[in-house]
Amino acid sequence: MKSRKLGRTGLQVGELSLGAAFVTRGEAGYDGTLPIVRRALELGVTLADTSADYGDSEEALGWALEEVGAPCIVSTKLGPPSGWTDFDPKDKDQLKRIVEQCLKNLRRDVIDIMMVHEPDRPGQFDWYEDDGSFHGPVVDLLEELKQAGVIRFTGIGGTAVYELARLCDTGWYDVVLTAFNSSPLWRDALTHVIPAANRHDMGVFLASPTQQGWLVKKYPSVYDGAPWLAPQRRAQLQALYALADDVGIELPVLCLRWALGVEGVSTVLTGPRSVEQLEQNFEAVEAGPLHEEVEARLEQVYNMCPHRPFEEPAGCRLEYTDYLGPAALR
Repeated sequence: MKSRKLGRTGLQVGELSLGAAFVTRGEAGYDGTLPIVRRALELGVTLADTSADYGDSEEALGWALEEVGAPCIVSTKLGPPSGWTDFDPKDKDQLKRIVEQCLKNLRRDVIDIMMVHEPDRPGQFDWYEDDGSFHGPVVDLLEELKQAGVIRFTGIGGTAVYELARLCDTGWYDVVLTAFNSSPLWRDALTHVIPAANRHDMGVFLASPTQQGWLVKKYPSVYDGAPWLAPQRRAQLQALYALADDVGIELPVLCLRWALGVEGVSTVLTGPRSVEQLEQNFEAVEAGPLHEEVEARLEQVYNMCPHRPFEEPAGCRLEYTDYLGPAALR
């Protein structure tokens, strides 16, 4: 696997990195983390991304990395751990306790990358200050921790395209993680977030190129009417399925190969739920970016519905559970 520079951090990372949300959002679970982490590092993964908001993900990842004993860059988020109901982003003491727990979970003395999680969460930034500086306790604490050597680099991560782009343009952060808006059918990050990050030599994590697994499922209901989808989205999905069949590329591999070819991206996060899925993801690395002809055809499919219809959910497949039933989660 080729290495890429993670922006101005100077770190070298693989084209694919490990997104550890799979620990509690998939079938792997805590015990299944170790074989996935071990195999990922064997295949050349050098970075893993996690969050206290992903259930036991931080703790499981820290344990697995210690068991394997191989070096790995770790990125996590400064936000409310799973189950917290009284998170106050303006409470600096609370934020410090969260960081202390992150260090304990990850079994580390220093966190490589600490990101603000979901910057559009109310209270994290004073968005409407007259000087437009977007300051807040989260920003101040990250800088303090960086100066103290508790964290090496700072970042922002989430799904809010316009907020992420504005924060990238402050030039304060070293990396950005963009999710659910950078896939073959959802490309807002390519227009707004990635260019802003590149202007400031930030490292760019592209997450969820399959919309958290939704794009890799071929739902028969898409052909049967799928009333919860806008007609243009339904037609687009049918065209995507047909394209994948025609070029003979499995949908997960198609999405990852597309992501690997996005200009300005440092690494693509993948969240395999088994060793088999992880190895399938590396088929995309071996094959490389899509050929120009396939890319052009995929662009045509994207242009069938370039903007999310007003009534449509955000694209995460979990949003569709009410319509597709429990089978949608398997």
